[in-house]
Amino acid sequence: MEIILTEDVPNLGSMGDLVKVKPGYGRNYLIPRGFAVLATRGNRRHLDHVMRQIEDRKAKLRVGAEAKAGALRDTAITIARQAGDDDRLFGSVTNRDIEAALEALGHPIERRRILVKEPIKTLGIYHIPLKLHADVTVNLPVWVCAL
Repeated sequence: MEIILTEDVPNLGSMGDLVKVKPGYGRNYLIPRGFAVLATRGNRRHLDHVMRQIEDRKAKLRVGAEAKAGALRDTAITIARQAGDDDRLFGSVTNRDIEAALEALGHPIERRRILVKEPIKTLGIYHIPLKLHADVTVNLPVWVCAL
């Protein structure tokens, strides 16, 4: 039986794929749970229309992310914190601090898009990746200096 997946199904395919499955698996599991629909001519046309809309939305989001990345390429932020004699910070710099600094510069970025692997605990220059889109990542220089 041929079906069209309406959601990503592990070990079977992703949304929009036309797959062939055993009739019992399709009728008793995939279709009732909303993971798939029968592959009729009308459903295929509807799927093509929906996929075009999704691709258009993704393209617009990518263009917006590339524009934001262009603006951020020339941006560097400085975060001042109290530090001890051995250049260790009293506390740490996290993605929340970077988010607040970017917000102050007029570049609002969601905190989850700031990829700080581990909190910054020493003074120095760090290059923090910002994942603005699935295909668009920009490295932001962050200067951590003492007060």
